[in-house]
Amino acid sequence: MRRFLVSLTALLTTVAGAVADPVTVDNCGTPLTFESVPQRMVVQDINMSEMAFALGLQDRMVGVSGISGWYKTSPAFDEKRGDIPEIAPKYPTLENLVAAAPDLFFAGWYYGMKPGGEVTPDTLAPHGIKTLILTESCVHLDKDRPAASLDLLYDDMLRLGRIFDKEVAAQTLVDGWKAKVAEISGRIGDGAPLRVFLYDSGEDKPFTAGKYAMPTAMISSAGGTNITGDMDTSWGTTSWETVAAADPEFLILLDYQNGAGGDALFRFLKIHPVMQHTSAVKNERFIKLRYEELTPGPANIAAIDKLARALHPDAF
Repeated sequence: MRRFLVSLTALLTTVAGAVADPVTVDNCGTPLTFESVPQRMVVQDINMSEMAFALGLQDRMVGVSGISGWYKTSPAFDEKRGDIPEIAPKYPTLENLVAAAPDLFFAGWYYGMKPGGEVTPDTLAPHGIKTLILTESCVHLDKDRPAASLDLLYDDMLRLGRIFDKEVAAQTLVDGWKAKVAEISGRIGDGAPLRVFLYDSGEDKPFTAGKYAMPTAMISSAGGTNITGDMDTSWGTTSWETVAAADPEFLILLDYQNGAGGDALFRFLKIHPVMQHTSAVKNERFIKLRYEELTPGPANIAAIDKLARALHPDAF
Protein backbone atom coordinates (compact mmCIF):
# COMPACT_ATOMS: atom_id res chain seq x y z
CA MET A 1 0.00 0.00 0.00
CA ARG A 2 2.81 2.43 0.86
CA ARG A 3 4.46 1.75 -2.49
CA PHE A 4 1.11 2.39 -4.23
CA LEU A 5 0.65 5.74 -2.44
CA VAL A 6 4.16 6.86 -3.36
CA SER A 7 3.53 5.96 -7.00
CA LEU A 8 0.17 7.76 -6.97
CA THR A 9 1.75 10.88 -5.48
CA ALA A 10 4.42 10.89 -8.18
CA LEU A 11 1.76 10.45 -10.86
CA LEU A 12 -0.35 13.33 -9.53
CA THR A 13 2.72 15.57 -9.36
CA THR A 14 3.54 14.75 -12.96
CA VAL A 15 -0.01 15.45 -14.10
CA ALA A 16 -0.12 18.75 -12.20
CA GLY A 17 3.03 19.94 -13.96
CA ALA A 18 2.08 18.71 -17.40
CA VAL A 19 0.49 20.68 -20.19
CA ALA A 20 -1.94 19.27 -22.72
CA ASP A 21 0.46 20.06 -25.55
CA PRO A 22 3.97 21.49 -25.63
CA VAL A 23 3.98 25.30 -25.41
CA THR A 24 6.35 27.29 -27.62
CA VAL A 25 7.01 31.00 -27.17
CA ASP A 26 9.26 33.43 -28.98
CA ASN A 27 12.50 34.11 -27.13
CA CYS A 28 14.42 36.92 -28.85
CA GLY A 29 13.56 35.43 -32.22
CA THR A 30 14.29 31.85 -31.19
CA PRO A 31 11.53 29.38 -30.27
CA LEU A 32 11.55 28.21 -26.65
CA THR A 33 9.49 25.08 -26.01
CA PHE A 34 8.12 23.75 -22.71
CA GLU A 35 6.94 20.17 -22.52
CA SER A 36 5.47 20.85 -19.08
CA VAL A 37 4.78 23.78 -16.77
CA PRO A 38 7.98 24.91 -15.00
CA GLN A 39 8.06 23.94 -11.33
CA ARG A 40 11.17 25.77 -10.07
CA MET A 41 11.82 29.28 -11.39
CA VAL A 42 14.46 31.83 -10.45
CA VAL A 43 13.62 35.43 -11.41
CA GLN A 44 16.13 38.26 -11.87
CA ASP A 45 15.37 41.84 -10.84
CA ILE A 46 12.49 43.51 -9.10
CA ASN A 47 10.55 44.30 -12.29
CA MET A 48 10.50 40.71 -13.57
CA SER A 49 9.68 39.44 -10.08
CA GLU A 50 6.65 41.72 -10.10
CA MET A 51 5.56 40.19 -13.42
CA ALA A 52 5.64 36.77 -11.78
CA PHE A 53 3.83 38.04 -8.67
CA ALA A 54 1.08 39.52 -10.86
CA LEU A 55 0.26 35.99 -12.04
CA GLY A 56 0.55 34.50 -8.56
CA LEU A 57 3.60 32.41 -9.40
CA GLN A 58 5.24 32.61 -5.99
CA ASP A 59 4.66 28.89 -5.44
CA ARG A 60 6.83 28.20 -8.51
CA MET A 61 9.64 30.56 -7.50
CA VAL A 62 12.60 28.99 -5.71
CA GLY A 63 14.65 32.17 -5.79
CA VAL A 64 15.09 35.76 -6.88
CA SER A 65 18.32 37.56 -7.72
CA GLY A 66 19.58 41.06 -8.36
CA ILE A 67 17.45 42.95 -5.86
CA SER A 68 19.07 43.86 -2.56
CA GLY A 69 22.39 44.80 -4.19
CA TRP A 70 20.83 47.78 -5.94
CA TYR A 71 17.38 48.68 -4.69
CA LYS A 72 15.32 49.39 -1.65
CA THR A 73 12.14 47.40 -2.01
CA SER A 74 8.66 48.51 -1.06
CA PRO A 75 6.65 46.86 1.73
CA ALA A 76 4.20 45.63 -0.93
CA PHE A 77 7.02 43.89 -2.80
CA ASP A 78 8.38 42.32 0.38
CA GLU A 79 4.93 41.01 1.28
CA LYS A 80 4.44 39.43 -2.13
CA ARG A 81 7.92 37.92 -2.09
CA GLY A 82 7.38 36.35 1.30
CA ASP A 83 10.09 33.80 2.10
CA ILE A 84 11.39 33.33 -1.44
CA PRO A 85 15.19 33.43 -0.98
CA GLU A 86 17.55 35.75 -2.83
CA ILE A 87 20.30 33.64 -4.36
CA ALA A 88 22.52 36.63 -5.30
CA PRO A 89 22.26 40.37 -4.49
CA LYS A 90 23.27 41.44 -8.02
CA TYR A 91 24.08 39.15 -10.95
CA PRO A 92 23.97 35.44 -10.08
CA THR A 93 26.86 33.16 -10.88
CA LEU A 94 26.44 29.84 -12.63
CA GLU A 95 27.14 28.21 -9.28
CA ASN A 96 24.35 30.23 -7.61
CA LEU A 97 21.83 29.09 -10.21
CA VAL A 98 22.87 25.44 -10.34
CA ALA A 99 22.67 25.27 -6.54
CA ALA A 100 19.06 26.55 -6.65
CA ALA A 101 18.22 23.80 -9.18
CA PRO A 102 15.65 25.75 -11.20
CA ASP A 103 14.13 24.52 -14.43
CA LEU A 104 13.63 28.14 -15.62
CA PHE A 105 15.60 31.37 -15.25
CA PHE A 106 13.66 34.54 -16.15
CA ALA A 107 16.23 37.24 -16.89
CA GLY A 108 17.54 39.48 -19.66
CA TRP A 109 20.68 40.83 -21.27
CA TYR A 110 22.11 43.23 -18.70
CA TYR A 111 19.27 42.08 -16.46
CA GLY A 112 21.23 39.24 -14.87
CA MET A 113 23.11 38.10 -17.98
CA LYS A 114 25.85 39.56 -20.17
CA PRO A 115 26.66 38.48 -23.72
CA GLY A 116 29.66 36.16 -23.53
CA GLY A 117 29.39 36.02 -19.73
CA GLU A 118 29.30 33.14 -17.29
CA VAL A 119 25.49 33.00 -17.19
CA THR A 120 23.78 32.74 -20.58
CA PRO A 121 21.11 30.47 -22.06
CA ASP A 122 23.90 28.37 -23.57
CA THR A 123 25.75 27.89 -20.28
CA LEU A 124 22.55 27.09 -18.39
CA ALA A 125 21.13 24.58 -20.87
CA PRO A 126 23.54 21.73 -19.99
CA HIS A 127 22.23 21.96 -16.42
CA GLY A 128 18.62 21.52 -17.50
CA ILE A 129 17.80 25.22 -17.02
CA LYS A 130 15.79 27.01 -19.71
CA THR A 131 16.12 30.80 -19.98
CA LEU A 132 13.21 33.14 -20.69
CA ILE A 133 14.71 36.43 -21.93
CA LEU A 134 13.14 39.82 -21.20
CA THR A 135 12.10 41.12 -24.62
CA GLU A 136 13.32 44.70 -24.06
CA SER A 137 16.84 43.31 -23.69
CA CYS A 138 16.86 41.39 -26.98
CA VAL A 139 18.23 44.47 -28.76
CA HIS A 140 21.65 43.83 -27.21
CA LEU A 141 22.07 40.82 -29.49
CA ASP A 142 19.80 41.88 -32.37
CA LYS A 143 19.73 45.50 -33.51
CA ASP A 144 16.98 44.73 -36.00
CA ARG A 145 14.24 45.32 -33.45
CA PRO A 146 11.28 47.71 -33.42
CA ALA A 147 11.39 50.82 -31.24
CA ALA A 148 10.06 50.42 -27.72
CA SER A 149 6.32 50.11 -27.25
CA LEU A 150 4.12 48.92 -24.42
CA ASP A 151 3.95 45.59 -26.25
CA LEU A 152 7.27 44.88 -24.53
CA LEU A 153 5.30 44.56 -21.29
CA TYR A 154 2.10 43.10 -22.72
CA ASP A 155 3.81 40.37 -24.73
CA ASP A 156 6.10 39.29 -21.89
CA MET A 157 3.12 38.94 -19.55
CA LEU A 158 1.26 36.90 -22.14
CA ARG A 159 4.33 34.67 -22.61
CA LEU A 160 4.45 34.01 -18.89
CA GLY A 161 0.74 33.23 -18.95
CA ARG A 162 1.19 30.68 -21.72
CA ILE A 163 4.20 29.03 -20.11
CA PHE A 164 2.51 28.67 -16.70
CA ASP A 165 -0.97 27.80 -18.00
CA LYS A 166 -2.38 31.11 -16.77
CA GLU A 167 -3.37 32.56 -20.11
CA VAL A 168 -6.75 33.88 -18.96
CA ALA A 169 -5.24 35.69 -15.98
CA ALA A 170 -2.47 37.18 -18.13
CA GLN A 171 -4.91 38.34 -20.80
CA THR A 172 -7.15 39.91 -18.15
CA LEU A 173 -4.21 41.86 -16.78
CA VAL A 174 -3.13 43.05 -20.21
CA ASP A 175 -6.67 44.05 -21.20
CA GLY A 176 -6.97 46.11 -18.01
CA TRP A 177 -3.65 47.82 -18.64
CA LYS A 178 -4.58 48.67 -22.22
CA ALA A 179 -7.87 50.15 -21.05
CA LYS A 180 -6.05 52.31 -18.48
CA VAL A 181 -3.57 53.59 -21.06
CA ALA A 182 -6.43 54.36 -23.46
CA GLU A 183 -8.18 56.33 -20.71
CA ILE A 184 -5.01 58.35 -20.09
CA SER A 185 -4.62 59.02 -23.81
CA GLY A 186 -8.22 60.19 -24.02
CA ARG A 187 -7.67 62.69 -21.22
CA ILE A 188 -4.48 64.10 -22.71
CA GLY A 189 -5.86 64.57 -26.20
CA ASP A 190 -3.78 65.58 -29.21
CA GLY A 191 -1.81 68.49 -27.81
CA ALA A 192 1.87 68.99 -28.53
CA PRO A 193 3.98 66.55 -26.49
CA LEU A 194 6.36 67.99 -23.92
CA ARG A 195 10.09 67.38 -24.28
CA VAL A 196 11.19 64.95 -21.55
CA PHE A 197 14.63 63.85 -20.38
CA LEU A 198 15.16 60.81 -18.19
CA TYR A 199 18.19 61.08 -15.91
CA ASP A 200 19.26 57.74 -14.50
CA SER A 201 22.79 58.42 -13.27
CA GLY A 202 26.23 59.68 -14.22
CA GLU A 203 27.98 63.04 -13.80
CA ASP A 204 30.55 63.21 -16.62
CA LYS A 205 27.96 61.77 -19.02
CA PRO A 206 24.30 61.09 -18.27
CA PHE A 207 23.00 57.53 -18.44
CA THR A 208 19.54 57.53 -19.95
CA ALA A 209 16.91 55.70 -22.02
CA GLY A 210 17.16 55.37 -25.79
CA LYS A 211 15.04 54.14 -28.68
CA TYR A 212 14.55 50.59 -27.43
CA ALA A 213 14.01 51.23 -23.71
CA MET A 214 10.62 51.02 -22.02
CA PRO A 215 10.63 54.68 -20.81
CA THR A 216 10.51 55.89 -24.42
CA ALA A 217 7.16 54.13 -24.84
CA MET A 218 5.97 55.28 -21.43
CA ILE A 219 6.81 58.92 -22.10
CA SER A 220 4.93 58.81 -25.39
CA SER A 221 1.89 57.23 -23.71
CA ALA A 222 1.94 60.00 -21.09
CA GLY A 223 1.91 62.82 -23.65
CA GLY A 224 5.62 63.52 -23.93
CA THR A 225 8.52 62.84 -26.26
CA ASN A 226 11.82 61.39 -25.10
CA ILE A 227 14.57 63.78 -26.22
CA THR A 228 17.03 60.84 -26.32
CA GLY A 229 14.55 58.56 -28.06
CA ASP A 230 16.69 58.53 -31.20
CA MET A 231 19.66 56.90 -29.40
CA ASP A 232 20.21 53.56 -31.13
CA THR A 233 20.21 51.56 -27.92
CA SER A 234 17.98 50.70 -25.00
CA TRP A 235 19.94 52.24 -22.11
CA GLY A 236 23.14 54.17 -22.68
CA THR A 237 25.08 57.42 -22.28
CA THR A 238 24.90 60.71 -24.13
CA SER A 239 26.47 64.15 -23.58
CA TRP A 240 25.20 66.96 -21.41
CA GLU A 241 25.58 69.33 -24.34
CA THR A 242 23.20 67.19 -26.43
CA VAL A 243 20.63 67.12 -23.64
CA ALA A 244 20.85 70.85 -22.96
CA ALA A 245 20.56 71.69 -26.66
CA ALA A 246 17.21 69.85 -26.74
CA ASP A 247 16.04 72.00 -23.81
CA PRO A 248 13.89 69.46 -21.96
CA GLU A 249 10.72 70.85 -20.45
CA PHE A 250 10.32 68.03 -17.94
CA LEU A 251 12.60 65.57 -16.14
CA ILE A 252 12.21 61.99 -14.97
CA LEU A 253 14.68 61.27 -12.18
CA LEU A 254 15.40 57.63 -11.46
CA ASP A 255 14.96 57.22 -7.74
CA TYR A 256 17.07 54.32 -6.53
CA GLN A 257 16.81 55.29 -2.87
CA ASN A 258 13.14 55.96 -2.11
CA GLY A 259 13.34 59.74 -2.40
CA ALA A 260 16.92 60.70 -1.64
CA GLY A 261 18.30 59.43 -4.94
CA GLY A 262 16.05 61.58 -7.13
CA ASP A 263 16.59 64.64 -4.96
CA ALA A 264 20.36 64.28 -5.26
CA LEU A 265 20.10 64.08 -9.05
CA PHE A 266 18.12 67.31 -9.20
CA ARG A 267 20.55 69.13 -6.90
CA PHE A 268 23.32 68.16 -9.30
CA LEU A 269 21.37 69.46 -12.32
CA LYS A 270 20.71 72.80 -10.61
CA ILE A 271 24.44 73.55 -10.44
CA HIS A 272 25.45 71.92 -13.73
CA PRO A 273 27.00 74.50 -16.11
CA VAL A 274 24.61 73.80 -18.99
CA MET A 275 21.69 71.92 -17.49
CA GLN A 276 20.87 74.66 -15.00
CA HIS A 277 19.73 76.81 -17.93
CA THR A 278 17.23 74.30 -19.34
CA SER A 279 13.50 74.90 -18.99
CA ALA A 280 12.90 71.82 -16.87
CA VAL A 281 15.55 72.72 -14.31
CA LYS A 282 14.71 76.43 -14.17
CA ASN A 283 11.01 75.65 -13.66
CA GLU A 284 11.74 72.70 -11.35
CA ARG A 285 9.47 70.39 -13.34
CA PHE A 286 10.33 66.79 -12.57
CA ILE A 287 9.01 63.52 -11.21
CA LYS A 288 10.88 60.84 -9.32
CA LEU A 289 10.20 57.28 -10.44
CA ARG A 290 11.62 54.03 -9.13
CA TYR A 291 13.57 51.41 -11.07
CA GLU A 292 10.66 48.99 -11.27
CA GLU A 293 8.44 51.76 -12.64
CA LEU A 294 10.79 52.39 -15.57
CA THR A 295 11.84 48.84 -16.50
CA PRO A 296 9.31 46.45 -18.05
CA GLY A 297 6.83 45.34 -15.41
CA PRO A 298 3.34 45.87 -13.99
CA ALA A 299 4.38 49.13 -12.28
CA ASN A 300 4.74 50.77 -15.72
CA ILE A 301 1.02 51.42 -15.99
CA ALA A 302 0.62 53.35 -12.74
CA ALA A 303 3.84 55.20 -13.56
CA ILE A 304 2.42 56.31 -16.93
CA ASP A 305 -0.59 57.68 -15.06
CA LYS A 306 1.64 59.56 -12.60
CA LEU A 307 3.78 60.94 -15.40
CA ALA A 308 0.77 62.03 -17.46
CA ARG A 309 -0.70 63.88 -14.47
CA ALA A 310 2.64 65.65 -13.90
CA LEU A 311 3.04 66.58 -17.57
CA HIS A 312 -0.57 67.61 -18.15
CA PRO A 313 -2.12 68.54 -14.77
CA ASP A 314 -5.01 70.42 -16.41
CA ALA A 315 -6.21 67.23 -18.07
CA PHE A 316 -6.89 65.44 -14.78
